[in-house]
Amino acid sequence: MNPSSSGEDDESVETSSSSDDDAIKRKALSQLDFVQQFGAVACMFGMFYESAFMNKTKKLKTGLSGYEWVMTTLNDPTECYNMFRMSRELFLRLHDVLLSSYGLKSSKKMSSVESLALFLWIVGAPQSLRQGANRFERSIETISRKFEQVLDAVYRLSSDLVKPLDRQFRTVHPRLRNPSFSPHFDNCIGAMDGTHIKVVVPSSKLLQYVGRHGYSSQNVLAICDFDMRFTFAVAGWPGSTHDMRVFNDAINKYGDKFPHPPQGKFYLVDSGYPNRPGYLAPYKGTKYHVPEFQQGPRPRGKKEVFNYFHSSLRNVIERAFGILKMKWRILLDLPGYPLRKQNKIIHSCMAVHNFIRESKMRDQDFDMCDQDEEYIPMIMASSSRRSGAINHLGDEDVDMNAFRDSIANALFPNDE
Repeated sequence: MNPSSSGEDDESVETSSSSDDDAIKRKALSQLDFVQQFGAVACMFGMFYESAFMNKTKKLKTGLSGYEWVMTTLNDPTECYNMFRMSRELFLRLHDVLLSSYGLKSSKKMSSVESLALFLWIVGAPQSLRQGANRFERSIETISRKFEQVLDAVYRLSSDLVKPLDRQFRTVHPRLRNPSFSPHFDNCIGAMDGTHIKVVVPSSKLLQYVGRHGYSSQNVLAICDFDMRFTFAVAGWPGSTHDMRVFNDAINKYGDKFPHPPQGKFYLVDSGYPNRPGYLAPYKGTKYHVPEFQQGPRPRGKKEVFNYFHSSLRNVIERAFGILKMKWRILLDLPGYPLRKQNKIIHSCMAVHNFIRESKMRDQDFDMCDQDEEYIPMIMASSSRRSGAINHLGDEDVDMNAFRDSIANALFPNDE
């Protein structure tokens, strides 16, 4: 036997054996990897099956409950104002008033604090009842019932708040003591106007509720004083109804509650109303709104000068409407509630508006108007100017026209 030949054969056998071993190992590893992957998939499937079909226990919720969210929000000044549209101190003050005098109550399902927070959250954002059910973790039926209960309480409050502080109007407001207005407007007691609030109505009533703005709305008449407090309001008239018809109905239907101007006193009204005793209107057919003067030449002639000062004071009602809608945004587009409920919401928002104003506490929405007497919230800026107002010259009072002329004559030399 050739020694060298035998060595080569042994080496060849060892190489072949090593190759077979590597192949076996690779195959085994491949099978093991498959088993591991299959096992992982099987395990995941088993866990899903267990969770979906075998485990019937209720899943734990990780978020805050409605009450916990309310209390957490009340303790954060910024979030409290953003969610409930007022400070914690004012929220608690309003809660105590409603609790003690207007029928607000707690129940087994929801405390009075949580109920008030729910109401303010819905009318402020606004939020739907379904969103309320999700946030407060209650049934829609409970949310609807609690919203209604707080609405009733605040609506009752409105009868005590939406009225003049003094029905005799014996005090001249500081705004009127400004030399630019005094003594010509010393007997002015506020401003009156209508605003349109967008509503959802049945198709059968759509035609009568669509006014000049092109959408279905309510025409709401309101009066406010120079503190931007609402002193009277009537809601419910379709958007196509002219302001004068709403005004006449308010006087006839609510004569005892309507804050009639005492002898010698007057409200400021716009060109949609006639110039009558107690209601001073601007000159018609003459430039009127303050922005028109700001963006163009200064007022010229006694009529433009009078209209400029008249508009500068009368814009208090536009500013009041602007704050009302900016704070309680449900009024930008009322849901399709029954008409009576829509009216209660409007009056209730005015009540809370007055409650905030009467508190004398800082409020960022009111502060913006207080810091700039010509500031009108953007919500109202595009809709505050009338177009196509009906001419009521035939209905105007001769003595009231003479009174307007006397003011215009007195103001015009001061502007030269």
